[in-house]
Amino acid sequence: MNRSAILTIEDDPAIRRGIVDALEFNGYRVLESADGNDGMNKATESEYDLLLLDLALPGIPGLEILRRLRKIRPTQPVIILTAKGDETDRVQGLKDGADDYVVKPFSIKELMARVEAVLRRSPERPTNIGQTNFEYGTIDFERRELRYTDETRAELSEKEADLLGYLISNRGRAISRDELLSSVWRLSPKGITTRTIDMHIARLREKLRDNKEKPNLLLTVRGKGYMWTAGENGSGS
Repeated sequence: MNRSAILTIEDDPAIRRGIVDALEFNGYRVLESADGNDGMNKATESEYDLLLLDLALPGIPGLEILRRLRKIRPTQPVIILTAKGDETDRVQGLKDGADDYVVKPFSIKELMARVEAVLRRSPERPTNIGQTNFEYGTIDFERRELRYTDETRAELSEKEADLLGYLISNRGRAISRDELLSSVWRLSPKGITTRTIDMHIARLREKLRDNKEKPNLLLTVRGKGYMWTAGENGSGS
């Protein structure tokens, strides 16, 4: 059964109920919101795989939610829901970073097809990694420990394991500090220092036995954030 989580922000109760029922019937976990203010909070603070976003909302408008979300979670999959005549808003939504759109009234069959298509092409999410081998041994996420080839071990804190798991699940992609704060710490990056992320990265490099002067596993990508390469890239800083 599909256990992806989908957040639905839709103010029309009948449409929202129909979407929620269809998603649950197809095996998705569903979060829901009926207005822009609550929807903004859920969109930035909850953990989910896809956002279904109505544009005409009371409170914070859908396009504004999309713009704010893109600053915090640049890769979060979003499908916008628009009325038939709202072509201008639909085009603007795509320009602001929506992955797809569905025009009301829509069939459940069409909506499910678009949901499945967007989820298929979305970046892999950090779920159930289990164990991962790296240059100096094995990372065991269930036990939250590193087992080195010299038969020594090191423990990972819960947040270190979460951070490392997120980076590994998105290997080869530079992850911004804002995205890490939002997706790993579940915090809005507005007004919050990112020093805690840098400190966690430094501790992880030490435990991974990565060269802190020229790391080969956890790279710093200037102006973008951090990236897990597991030695695929020969340089970093």
